[in-house]
Amino acid sequence: MIKKSRIFKRLISAGLIAFMLGSVMTGCGKKQSELNVFNWSEYLPQSVIEKFEKKYNIKVNYTTYSSNEEMLAKIMAGGSQFDISVATDYMADIMIKQKLAEEINMDNIPNLKNIGEQFKNMSYDPGNKYTVPYMWGNAVIAVNTSKVKTNVTGYSDLWNSEFNNSLVVLDDERAILGAVLKKLGYSMNETDPKKLEEAKQEFLKLKKNIKAYDSDSPKTSLINGEAAAGIVWGAEAVLAEKENKDIKAVLPKEGMYLWQDNFIIPKGAPNKENAELFINFILDPEISAEISKDFPYANPNVEAHKYMDKETLENKTIYPGEEDMKKGEHLKDLGDALKEYDKIWTEVKSQ
Repeated sequence: MIKKSRIFKRLISAGLIAFMLGSVMTGCGKKQSELNVFNWSEYLPQSVIEKFEKKYNIKVNYTTYSSNEEMLAKIMAGGSQFDISVATDYMADIMIKQKLAEEINMDNIPNLKNIGEQFKNMSYDPGNKYTVPYMWGNAVIAVNTSKVKTNVTGYSDLWNSEFNNSLVVLDDERAILGAVLKKLGYSMNETDPKKLEEAKQEFLKLKKNIKAYDSDSPKTSLINGEAAAGIVWGAEAVLAEKENKDIKAVLPKEGMYLWQDNFIIPKGAPNKENAELFINFILDPEISAEISKDFPYANPNVEAHKYMDKETLENKTIYPGEEDMKKGEHLKDLGDALKEYDKIWTEVKSQ
């Protein structure tokens, strides 16, 4: 009995070891779960990415772009390599119309309830079938008052000869041509060929004042003194103010560019469920507040406001007052007229 018992135990042990080794080998052969994120630069803290990776054991591959147009071009060229992209309202509209977006399973996004109602059911995506709000914001003027004598109140002041070769502006055709159009008294969504030609000539006049085009970190040129003023993202202006007390943000009197950025899952995304898991994770109030702490764009997550500091929530550059909001404009899909914007942007920048 003793011998048989020992033999039996040895057989059991050998079988258990073989099973464990087989499990390990299977685990080694299995590709680690991944998530491919395509986003603007300086828009998501590394700490948040690491928390997601640790919590779900999913490897995040993070790629950045500098404009909506760059993002769209890469998505169209092979977007199935990405699981998530972030599209501004007008670009989300284009992607949905061109069937470049997967329908999101909102059962996997319970934290959508944390988003304010005014940011849902937008005209480009009724019912939020394809988009989930991430952040919203504006483009403003930032001025280094130690370098500038002009009292800057709007876009029109930036044509002043005092700004010769000293402006940093967003490398974003819709934002900058939109500012030129507002200076002329037109809509940022203008499609009339004559008015666009007028805008082209006005942009040519402004070009001699432009030192750099930078959508990634325009605040850097302002902080280090390379630029005297610029048209930058509102959050970048706020961060520049904190670094350099001579810098101040100005909401242009003509009306600012307003935007809402949204998570969108590109058609054919290889890890769609991981993408939905990530979106829901980002919408957790404390995680969302952590993002706003590092990159102070306006946050549509009303539950996150409970974890944000009062100074940020009361900052009128980040959260403008009612009058400034009424004067602001969101960009729209221009259809075929976008080709004219592309042409103007390319021709003027190349001269």
